[in-house]
Amino acid sequence: MSPGPDPGVNDASGGQALTFAFQDAVNPGVTKREVWAWAMYDFANSGYTTVVLTTVFSAYFVGVVAAGKSWGTLAFTAALSFSYLMVMLSMPTLGARADAKAGKRRLLFSSTVGCVIATVLLAFTGPGDIVWGLLIIALSNYCYCIGESIVAAFLPEIARPDALGRVSGWGWSFGYLGGMLTLGLSLALVSWASGRNEPASQYVPYVMVLTAAIFVIAAIPSFLFLRERTPASNKPAEGMLVRLLTAWNDTREHFADFRLLLLCGACYYAGIAVVITLSAVYATEAMGFSMAQTMLLVFTVNIAAAAGAFVFGYVQDRVGHKLALSITLVGWIIMILLAYSAEQVWVFWLAAGLAGLCMGTSQSAGRAMVGVLAPQRRLAEFYSLWTFAIQLAAVVGPLCYGLVTWGTGGNHRMALLFTGLFFVAGLVVLTRLDFARGALARSRSAHNI
Repeated sequence: MSPGPDPGVNDASGGQALTFAFQDAVNPGVTKREVWAWAMYDFANSGYTTVVLTTVFSAYFVGVVAAGKSWGTLAFTAALSFSYLMVMLSMPTLGARADAKAGKRRLLFSSTVGCVIATVLLAFTGPGDIVWGLLIIALSNYCYCIGESIVAAFLPEIARPDALGRVSGWGWSFGYLGGMLTLGLSLALVSWASGRNEPASQYVPYVMVLTAAIFVIAAIPSFLFLRERTPASNKPAEGMLVRLLTAWNDTREHFADFRLLLLCGACYYAGIAVVITLSAVYATEAMGFSMAQTMLLVFTVNIAAAAGAFVFGYVQDRVGHKLALSITLVGWIIMILLAYSAEQVWVFWLAAGLAGLCMGTSQSAGRAMVGVLAPQRRLAEFYSLWTFAIQLAAVVGPLCYGLVTWGTGGNHRMALLFTGLFFVAGLVVLTRLDFARGALARSRSAHNI
């Protein structure tokens, strides 16, 4: 990157200050176009989670495909849990192979193609197509999770160590804008179709195609401009379970604080997975929201999440990762209590806004924290371990929610209250984590692993 203008030259537009702020946050040689291209992947894939997992398809499957049966929520969460289990088992091996061949971009491309195709296939899910719907949602989510893990592994290559929080926040906040764009266009489509008294089985397929189209178009800059900077490790390939156990043993011997981070993330991400996956189901089943109301609710949550991710990234770099995450987890606990006790709609909207703020901050913080503790030459592999932890959480969290609703005869409020225990557990584990000690261990072990 060429040096910025002379600090003594006055720039009324503020462009000079922004240039120096950017250069202070990224590694040498990283351009604004590359950071934008990296953030565009967050922009691209957020539409999938916002529309498919959180809002439209989840509620559509439970209410229409499964015809509102009491086991519908459990079946949907079980399919997602299966996909998360597959990610847990395969991602460490895929990450290690990507590191060995400097092939993160290739893996990112193939996973994106898989998710886009599977999202289009969801359009062929109609009333009663339970097995088809479950298989395709599992496939699409598997591909999405691989891409999410790999794009995160580019963060330490782009951002300076003391700016991981804010750069991660740039990506997450930009990603929520992508989610809002996809959701806004989908909401317009749903409102138009509802005004013509069309059933969900007619307009949901068009929403799935729209989501896939935005994903593929917005992801193009990532494949054109994102660079692979970490050289190939050239490590020999290992079996799936062997690679997983080897990486896990390495955290025990050399990266104890990284292991605590994995445990902490597994705890609090279980709660986040419930909110992402089942907030639309909760809104419709417990609060009586219509599809259009639910989409507007999630749109509002995304606005709060974008603001939270952007602003809190700077706070995280200033106050430290541990304090920042502690504040976020306390916020999650307060949100759960508000939503559980909400009888009036405005109280639930208040809880939803708080959930958005906490979601943006906690997800962005997690990606940055891994960057602080992961060894430089094994980024994809160690981000894959983080993926393993959060996908384990994604199995446990929604599945527990589904079991509680099933065991209590459809009591979604009790299931949500149970979810709060995951955030409490994450806060307890966080008290034992020392980021300074973990960063020192990373530095000392860089030449030995």
